[in-house]
Amino acid sequence: METGARFPVGKLPPRVLEALLARCPVPRGARLILGPRFGEDAAVIDRGPTYLVAKTDPITFTAERIGWYAVNVNANDIATLGARPRWFLATLLLPEARTSSALARSIFDDVLRACRTLGITLCGGHTEITAGLSRPIVVGHMLGEVDKSKLVRKESQRPGDLVLLTKGIALEGTAILAREKATLLARKLGRGIVRRAQRLLFRPGISVVREALLAVQHGEVHAMHDPTEGGLLSGLYELARAGGVGLRVWKAKVPVLPETQAFSEVLGFDPFALIASGTLLLVVSSRTAGGVLRAFARRGIAAAVIGEVCRKDAGVQVLEPGAWRTTPLRVPARDELARLLEGV
Repeated sequence: METGARFPVGKLPPRVLEALLARCPVPRGARLILGPRFGEDAAVIDRGPTYLVAKTDPITFTAERIGWYAVNVNANDIATLGARPRWFLATLLLPEARTSSALARSIFDDVLRACRTLGITLCGGHTEITAGLSRPIVVGHMLGEVDKSKLVRKESQRPGDLVLLTKGIALEGTAILAREKATLLARKLGRGIVRRAQRLLFRPGISVVREALLAVQHGEVHAMHDPTEGGLLSGLYELARAGGVGLRVWKAKVPVLPETQAFSEVLGFDPFALIASGTLLLVVSSRTAGGVLRAFARRGIAAAVIGEVCRKDAGVQVLEPGAWRTTPLRVPARDELARLLEGV
């Protein structure tokens, strides 16, 4: 591992993270079914009749509606394993000299509202005013449970499975940019599109819990993934690495939200590398993919087939629109949102 490298804001480079995770032994008798592995969304612990699923994730890219983000982002990663999120804990770090009772109350209200929406119980956490912070940070901790027979494991992926994607990319990043870059975007595109993009946080929303649980009811689901930091490109890479498979993706079939496309033309970013909570990646057997798509359609959830699973030695390949050959997927060095908000 490189010792002198300095990395930009965002995730650790995959090679560094994989090396660190390889150094995390699981003691015998730990009852850990799924532990620290690259590309996995949460841990799975055997607690007898069911599996307990555990997840932690911070909200660091934005200071607005961070309570809502924290609950939904952590719940999403529970649901991608086929589990139902049930209990939430939060560590709330507030900036010195800028914290008021109104700020603390607004974050608490956001957390409680999101928990009620998803049927989750807020059961604990920690709150403090922390030196050196310029804005609040919420570190979420979500627990869920799943019947042992219904756990979705990424290593279940098989060549010939289809890759589905819901809603469109990149919902979360677009909603954040609509808040953080509102003045510039409104001047270039008009206030209407900026207001619509801000509402994406709630409509259709950044939660994928409903579609994840719906998919396992109506199809043979072999993997699910919530593409967050690094956007769809990082999500596809993580999905393939965790499953030990290759992927072939048809870029022209990936739905890009119109607000995202418009913002990308103004701000100059790649929508495929923009943080994308709210989009669910699914790997479904080709035999049952139609049933999953029909179940989504009946409930007004947009979805599309964007690719297929292939052998591991094929790697992750992307077919560009109008091209005859695929090109290897390139994992972004950092999320486009981190680049656009640098210094903000």
